[in-house]
Amino acid sequence: MEDINQRMHVNIAGIVQGVGFRFFALSHAKNRNLRGWVRNCVNGDVEVLAEGPRSELEFLLEKLKTGPEAAQVIETDIQWETFKGDLPPFTVLPTAY
Repeated sequence: MEDINQRMHVNIAGIVQGVGFRFFALSHAKNRNLRGWVRNCVNGDVEVLAEGPRSELEFLLEKLKTGPEAAQVIETDIQWETFKGDLPPFTVLPTAY
């Protein structure tokens, strides 16, 4: 079965800022050769937009659902979207205002 490329947009709510969540996501995404970004949101959430093979995105999603040790993830809102191929190598963006 072919592992198709997809886009995953995730908002993570809980105690997810100030606990190393962005760099946790960055590390796991880079290790899976995913493209996209992670950033803090002014409402206290963390937002992730990533593209790559569906199986690699699902691996990242499982990591995001728990986060780093100091995080307490309460909710993950996931949207699966069509692959566009327009994202940079995975990076950390400034906070979204």
